[in-house]
Amino acid sequence: MADNLEKLVETQLIINGEWRPSLSGQKYEVRNPANPEEIVGFAARANADDVNLAVEAAHKAFPEWSSLSYHERAEYLRRVDKELVADKEDLQFRTRLFTREHGKILKESGMEMSRLGDRFLLCAGYAERLSQDEELQGPPFDTIITRQARGVALLIVPWNWPLSILGAKLPQALITGNTVVIKTAYESPLAPALTIKKMVEVLPPGVINLVTGPSSEIGDALLTHPLARKINFTGGIESGRHIMAMAAKTLKPVTLELGGNDPAIILEDADLSQESLQRMAMGTFLTAGQVCMALKRIYVHTSRNKELVEGFTGIVSKHLVGNGLNPDVTMGPLNNEDQLRFVQGLVADARQKGATVNEVGQIEDKELFKRGYFHRPTIITDVDPETEVVKKEQFGPVVPIIPFERIEDAIRMANDTEYGLCSSVWTTDKERALQIARQLEAGYTYLNAHGPMAQDSRAPFGGFKESGIGRALGFEGVLEFLEYHSISSAPGWLF
Repeated sequence: MADNLEKLVETQLIINGEWRPSLSGQKYEVRNPANPEEIVGFAARANADDVNLAVEAAHKAFPEWSSLSYHERAEYLRRVDKELVADKEDLQFRTRLFTREHGKILKESGMEMSRLGDRFLLCAGYAERLSQDEELQGPPFDTIITRQARGVALLIVPWNWPLSILGAKLPQALITGNTVVIKTAYESPLAPALTIKKMVEVLPPGVINLVTGPSSEIGDALLTHPLARKINFTGGIESGRHIMAMAAKTLKPVTLELGGNDPAIILEDADLSQESLQRMAMGTFLTAGQVCMALKRIYVHTSRNKELVEGFTGIVSKHLVGNGLNPDVTMGPLNNEDQLRFVQGLVADARQKGATVNEVGQIEDKELFKRGYFHRPTIITDVDPETEVVKKEQFGPVVPIIPFERIEDAIRMANDTEYGLCSSVWTTDKERALQIARQLEAGYTYLNAHGPMAQDSRAPFGGFKESGIGRALGFEGVLEFLEYHSISSAPGWLF
């Protein structure tokens, strides 16, 4: 069994229910970010012709799938949930594969695998609510307000949490009657492809299709395809702008989740116990900080600054950085070299401008650390609020801590960004927490916690400003995949 867990993997495209190579036969290698010399496997490299076949397959499957009732589609979603975890050995294999291609620790890979099925069940539970039309009795008219599936939805997921983020798109698209073409990230396609393949096995052919390959080669072919009716994307701001421009060519509606630079405001009365600091550290350094809703800026009242810095540093110093397959390791590498160089650049810039840079944590294997895309957890203090490490989304294991005197200044600094995804307020005063939260320009505010472990999947999730357009999760995330359809008659005729 152990030897089988580390075998070389090759994944294919999924078109009309078939697991098949690209038309060109090309594939590309995927390497382990903890040890870039190791090839984990190969993924099919799609081209524009493959994209066309995938969209056409989804379009062909749409009439039959959309004609099912919400309750019938909900039953399919429940089957998907069961299928994802039915084979425990296969689940273990996919979990370890995910760590090998991505870098995140086994615990996080396992959590992401399980979260996907939970989100299918959540969406299945919306069937009854979705099936209810709204009725408006006349005068002036009798009107039914109903909703219809849009058609073929394009679901584009990033490399950092591809399965969890897919769970904020795919079951929502399916329960509402859409068929889909999924494009996974170039950097971590293997475990997601094998997981999507298991879903496909319990669904009608063509309902889910998958293409893999570089966005530079297949992205625009997807975005501008005339048969696609909806785009749901998670990724960076520049990519989001490009997607909007491409979508405009055929007036496709878009849902965009474009990351964030999340602030936390620590008040005078905040609980800074070990348990509270542990939650704060988890919200900051989960997946080596490569989380869109990670805590990325900490603003602390001056009266608690020293206590916060010392306590937080003590918690973070316990991290063991290394290969995520080692169960003792608590932080893996960054996913790719470009991201590592970006984070290193932010840290170097802060140090050059006079900030205090404290790299902490233990290193599992110093030789491996040199070869892989590792970065120790880093806490930056004495930093100018205008420094790049504060203004930019680090997307790595780095966080600046900035003291404040007046709460008005903390709120101003928290909002002084083009981002507006998440935020948090840390206080023992419930009324004050709510008062401050309502002033923060963010789509989601956590109280005395931060990040994925504090996320309620029943609530809508998305950003203000350049953090995106539209919402995922919750009932609102489901509605993103529907068009409204009004049907009217003379008063007294319909009702």
